[in-house]
Amino acid sequence: MVEERDITQAKSGDDVVTVLLLQHVRIKELFADVRSARGERRRQAFDELRALLAAHETGEEMVVRPATRKAAGDDVADARNHEEDEANHVLADLEKLDVGSAEFTRRFAEFEAAVVAHADREEAEEFPLLRRKLSKEDRVKMADALVAAERIAPTHPHPSTAGSTTAQWVVGPFASLVDRARDALKSATSR
Repeated sequence: MVEERDITQAKSGDDVVTVLLLQHVRIKELFADVRSARGERRRQAFDELRALLAAHETGEEMVVRPATRKAAGDDVADARNHEEDEANHVLADLEKLDVGSAEFTRRFAEFEAAVVAHADREEAEEFPLLRRKLSKEDRVKMADALVAAERIAPTHPHPSTAGSTTAQWVVGPFASLVDRARDALKSATSR
Protein backbone atom coordinates (compact mmCIF):
# COMPACT_ATOMS: atom_id res chain seq x y z
CA MET A 1 0.00 0.00 0.00
CA VAL A 2 1.14 3.52 -0.72
CA GLU A 3 1.00 4.74 2.87
CA GLU A 4 3.44 2.02 3.97
CA ARG A 5 6.38 3.35 1.95
CA ASP A 6 7.89 6.57 0.72
CA ILE A 7 5.90 7.28 -2.39
CA THR A 8 8.66 9.23 -4.07
CA GLN A 9 11.92 7.52 -3.17
CA ALA A 10 13.27 11.05 -3.63
CA LYS A 11 15.65 13.04 -1.50
CA SER A 12 14.92 16.34 0.17
CA GLY A 13 15.73 19.15 -2.24
CA ASP A 14 14.85 17.22 -5.40
CA ASP A 15 12.77 19.18 -7.85
CA VAL A 16 9.34 18.06 -9.06
CA VAL A 17 10.67 16.74 -12.37
CA THR A 18 13.23 14.53 -10.60
CA VAL A 19 10.53 13.17 -8.29
CA LEU A 20 8.22 12.39 -11.21
CA LEU A 21 11.01 10.73 -13.19
CA LEU A 22 11.81 8.50 -10.19
CA GLN A 23 8.15 7.59 -9.96
CA HIS A 24 8.06 6.76 -13.68
CA VAL A 25 10.93 4.32 -13.12
CA ARG A 26 9.08 2.69 -10.21
CA ILE A 27 5.85 2.46 -12.22
CA LYS A 28 7.70 0.66 -15.04
CA GLU A 29 9.27 -1.72 -12.50
CA LEU A 30 5.82 -2.51 -11.10
CA PHE A 31 4.45 -3.16 -14.59
CA ALA A 32 7.23 -5.72 -15.04
CA ASP A 33 6.46 -7.24 -11.63
CA VAL A 34 2.79 -7.68 -12.51
CA ARG A 35 3.65 -9.22 -15.89
CA SER A 36 6.03 -11.75 -14.38
CA ALA A 37 4.17 -12.65 -11.16
CA ARG A 38 1.42 -15.21 -10.70
CA GLY A 39 -1.31 -15.80 -8.14
CA GLU A 40 -1.38 -13.75 -4.97
CA ARG A 41 1.98 -12.13 -5.73
CA ARG A 42 0.51 -10.80 -8.99
CA ARG A 43 -2.47 -9.35 -7.10
CA GLN A 44 -0.13 -7.70 -4.60
CA ALA A 45 2.03 -6.21 -7.35
CA PHE A 46 -1.05 -4.95 -9.18
CA ASP A 47 -2.43 -3.43 -5.96
CA GLU A 48 0.86 -1.60 -5.39
CA LEU A 49 0.91 -0.38 -9.00
CA ARG A 50 -2.74 0.70 -8.81
CA ALA A 51 -2.17 2.69 -5.62
CA LEU A 52 0.97 4.35 -6.97
CA LEU A 53 -0.71 5.28 -10.26
CA ALA A 54 -3.76 6.67 -8.45
CA ALA A 55 -1.58 8.83 -6.19
CA HIS A 56 0.84 9.82 -8.96
CA GLU A 57 -1.87 10.98 -11.34
CA THR A 58 -3.72 12.82 -8.57
CA GLY A 59 -0.53 14.64 -7.62
CA GLU A 60 0.19 15.57 -11.20
CA GLU A 61 -3.32 16.90 -11.75
CA MET A 62 -3.31 18.92 -8.51
CA VAL A 63 0.24 20.28 -8.56
CA VAL A 64 1.90 19.86 -11.95
CA ARG A 65 -0.88 20.64 -14.44
CA PRO A 66 -1.54 24.18 -13.19
CA ALA A 67 2.18 24.94 -13.71
CA THR A 68 2.10 23.21 -17.09
CA ARG A 69 -0.79 25.46 -18.17
CA LYS A 70 1.36 28.50 -17.42
CA ALA A 71 4.58 27.07 -18.89
CA ALA A 72 3.27 25.18 -21.93
CA GLY A 73 -0.33 26.23 -22.44
CA ASP A 74 -3.72 24.61 -22.23
CA ASP A 75 -3.16 22.19 -25.11
CA VAL A 76 -0.33 20.29 -23.41
CA ALA A 77 -2.00 20.28 -19.98
CA ASP A 78 -5.36 19.21 -21.42
CA ALA A 79 -3.78 16.42 -23.49
CA ARG A 80 -2.00 14.96 -20.45
CA ASN A 81 -5.14 15.24 -18.31
CA HIS A 82 -7.18 13.53 -21.04
CA GLU A 83 -4.68 10.64 -21.16
CA GLU A 84 -4.86 10.32 -17.37
CA ASP A 85 -8.66 10.32 -17.51
CA GLU A 86 -8.63 7.45 -20.02
CA ALA A 87 -6.06 5.52 -17.98
CA ASN A 88 -8.12 5.97 -14.83
CA HIS A 89 -11.15 4.36 -16.47
CA VAL A 90 -9.08 1.40 -17.70
CA LEU A 91 -7.42 1.00 -14.30
CA ALA A 92 -10.85 0.91 -12.63
CA ASP A 93 -11.92 -1.81 -15.07
CA LEU A 94 -8.71 -3.81 -14.51
CA GLU A 95 -9.25 -3.67 -10.76
CA LYS A 96 -12.50 -5.63 -11.20
CA LEU A 97 -10.88 -8.46 -13.20
CA ASP A 98 -9.26 -11.66 -11.97
CA VAL A 99 -5.52 -10.97 -12.31
CA GLY A 100 -5.01 -14.54 -13.50
CA SER A 101 -7.46 -14.26 -16.39
CA ALA A 102 -6.56 -13.98 -20.06
CA GLU A 103 -8.71 -10.84 -20.30
CA PHE A 104 -6.69 -9.18 -17.52
CA THR A 105 -3.42 -10.11 -19.22
CA ARG A 106 -4.58 -8.71 -22.58
CA ARG A 107 -6.03 -5.49 -21.17
CA PHE A 108 -3.08 -5.02 -18.82
CA ALA A 109 -0.65 -5.15 -21.77
CA GLU A 110 -2.67 -2.47 -23.59
CA PHE A 111 -2.84 -0.39 -20.41
CA GLU A 112 0.91 -0.64 -19.87
CA ALA A 113 1.59 0.55 -23.42
CA ALA A 114 -0.72 3.54 -22.95
CA VAL A 115 0.78 4.50 -19.58
CA VAL A 116 4.34 4.24 -20.87
CA ALA A 117 3.44 6.36 -23.93
CA HIS A 118 1.84 8.92 -21.60
CA ALA A 119 4.98 9.04 -19.42
CA ASP A 120 7.14 9.41 -22.54
CA ARG A 121 5.04 12.41 -23.65
CA GLU A 122 5.32 14.00 -20.21
CA GLU A 123 9.08 13.52 -20.28
CA ALA A 124 9.41 14.93 -23.82
CA GLU A 125 6.83 17.73 -23.84
CA GLU A 126 6.01 18.77 -20.29
CA PHE A 127 9.01 18.23 -18.04
CA PRO A 128 11.59 20.13 -20.16
CA LEU A 129 9.29 23.17 -20.23
CA LEU A 130 8.85 23.06 -16.47
CA ARG A 131 12.62 22.96 -16.03
CA ARG A 132 13.12 25.87 -18.45
CA LYS A 133 10.29 28.11 -17.29
CA LEU A 134 10.32 27.57 -13.51
CA SER A 135 13.10 28.36 -11.08
CA LYS A 136 14.80 25.56 -9.20
CA GLU A 137 13.29 26.95 -6.00
CA ASP A 138 9.77 26.79 -7.45
CA ARG A 139 10.34 23.24 -8.72
CA VAL A 140 11.53 22.14 -5.26
CA LYS A 141 8.43 23.72 -3.67
CA MET A 142 6.31 21.88 -6.25
CA ALA A 143 8.03 18.61 -5.32
CA ASP A 144 7.10 19.15 -1.68
CA ALA A 145 3.50 19.93 -2.68
CA LEU A 146 3.40 16.89 -4.98
CA VAL A 147 4.58 14.56 -2.22
CA ALA A 148 2.03 16.04 0.21
CA ALA A 149 -0.79 15.62 -2.33
CA GLU A 150 0.24 12.04 -3.10
CA ARG A 151 0.36 11.07 0.58
CA ILE A 152 -3.31 11.98 0.97
CA ALA A 153 -4.42 10.94 -2.53
CA PRO A 154 -6.89 8.13 -3.20
CA THR A 155 -5.40 4.64 -3.51
CA HIS A 156 -7.94 3.48 -6.11
CA PRO A 157 -8.93 5.02 -9.43
CA HIS A 158 -11.86 7.41 -9.37
CA PRO A 159 -12.83 8.07 -12.99
CA SER A 160 -15.23 10.84 -11.97
CA THR A 161 -12.31 13.00 -10.78
CA ALA A 162 -9.64 12.01 -13.30
CA GLY A 163 -8.40 14.67 -15.66
CA SER A 164 -9.75 17.57 -13.59
CA THR A 165 -7.64 19.61 -11.19
CA THR A 166 -10.77 21.06 -9.61
CA ALA A 167 -12.40 17.66 -9.08
CA GLN A 168 -9.20 16.35 -7.50
CA TRP A 169 -9.25 19.21 -4.98
CA VAL A 170 -12.97 18.94 -4.23
CA VAL A 171 -13.63 15.18 -4.30
CA GLY A 172 -10.15 13.71 -3.86
CA PRO A 173 -9.84 14.04 -0.05
CA PHE A 174 -13.18 12.28 0.51
CA ALA A 175 -12.34 9.54 -1.99
CA SER A 176 -9.01 9.06 -0.24
CA LEU A 177 -10.68 8.52 3.13
CA VAL A 178 -13.03 5.93 1.64
CA ASP A 179 -10.16 4.18 -0.15
CA ARG A 180 -7.98 3.98 2.94
CA ALA A 181 -10.85 2.63 5.02
CA ARG A 182 -11.61 0.03 2.33
CA ASP A 183 -7.93 -0.94 2.13
CA ALA A 184 -7.71 -1.30 5.93
CA LEU A 185 -10.82 -3.49 6.05
CA LYS A 186 -9.57 -5.65 3.20
CA SER A 187 -6.19 -6.05 4.90
CA ALA A 188 -7.80 -6.94 8.25
CA THR A 189 -10.13 -9.53 6.74
CA SER A 190 -7.50 -11.18 4.57
CA ARG A 191 -5.25 -12.13 7.49
